[in-house]
Amino acid sequence: MTIIRRDPQAPHCPPVDKKRELIHVDCASHTYPDGSVGIHDMCFYVLKDEIVALCGPNGSGKSTLLEHLNGLLTPSKGDVWVNGRSITHGERADLWKDVGVVFQRSDDQLFAPTVLDDVMFGPLNLGMSHADAKAAAMSALEGVGAADLVLKLPNYLSGGQKRLVSIAGVLAMKPKIMVLDEPTSDLDPLHSERVEALILRFKRDYGISVVIATHDLDLAARIADRVCLVKNGSVFAEGKPDEVFYNPLLIDEAGLTLPQTVRIYLEYCKAQGIEPEQRPIHRHELISALQSS
Repeated sequence: MTIIRRDPQAPHCPPVDKKRELIHVDCASHTYPDGSVGIHDMCFYVLKDEIVALCGPNGSGKSTLLEHLNGLLTPSKGDVWVNGRSITHGERADLWKDVGVVFQRSDDQLFAPTVLDDVMFGPLNLGMSHADAKAAAMSALEGVGAADLVLKLPNYLSGGQKRLVSIAGVLAMKPKIMVLDEPTSDLDPLHSERVEALILRFKRDYGISVVIATHDLDLAARIADRVCLVKNGSVFAEGKPDEVFYNPLLIDEAGLTLPQTVRIYLEYCKAQGIEPEQRPIHRHELISALQSS
């Protein structure tokens, strides 16, 4: 894949791969009641078996787009399709079975008396029996490494524990797509690593496609298959991490800073007076590139 620049004046965004496309956002716009624009002529898609990172600064439209992916918001113009059905025109029933959202603030998602009750809520609303819902909840909690929290009160959990429980609540419903808004923000390093490992595992072991919204380009570089740069409510460029992140002008245009691995390699090449011949993204790739320079 090469870097694709989106034309905000184009009337439609044609499907990229109809057989693999799970989500298709076709030139969608949303204006809030106060007149502020959340997204504008937004083109976006999610394919089966991929992790997509939406990267942009605060206020760029990332969170607004995420809320359109499971029908929490609907566009004032354009269309959003999920699994072949238009949610813009009223086909939003049971959409949360397909698209699970993990909010940036875990306190917005946790409300039940105990962790078990909270994670069981979704499966029960899917129509499962109490026994099946409990089994699904326990399986999800074990899957995120939080089974020991089952009888805890959500209000008394740490921030990292709340994030794991929030993710378990979505995982218990076995969605096709999981959407996470700033999944590692405000977490300590240990829980950040655990959440990052879970995202990779969801794709590898569960076959779940994942969308993350983040301004942490180091995270995006490590886990994303595709990076979408968001500015002024639109995706204006996208591509593989090594393509996008080795285009400093593009990252500057997005109002972001280069991932640390990329920055170190480019600064090293400049200091050595050599041209960057490789595009290391992961730490081991950086070490190998420095050793071979």
